[in-house]
Amino acid sequence: MKKVYYLKTCNTCTRILKDLNLSSEFILQDIKSEPITVDQLEEMQKRAGTYEALFSKRAKLYKEMDLKNQNLSERDYKHYILEHYTFLSRPVIIINDNIFIGSSKKTIEGVKEALS
Repeated sequence: MKKVYYLKTCNTCTRILKDLNLSSEFILQDIKSEPITVDQLEEMQKRAGTYEALFSKRAKLYKEMDLKNQNLSERDYKHYILEHYTFLSRPVIIINDNIFIGSSKKTIEGVKEALS
């Protein structure tokens, strides 16, 4: 499976996708217009190990809802990601059994290695 969960309105996501120049084998899913399903999130969690690994603590809502001062469980992370797309750390790139989460330089280099 080759899939990318991203946000079309996110400049970082679009820049990364352009930079990676992904083949037509990849399925692109704009998480705002096509929300993540429970099954998709559970599949991502299996690869990532935890829901927390998929959760963006940089999201505006994270600060607005004062979630950093709460003791969030794995169930909470799952709930918030399903509740609002902004809580998913983006982009999430799946290449076969590998998952790459977020936009760090190290992560994108890992994607490039997996593609070569």
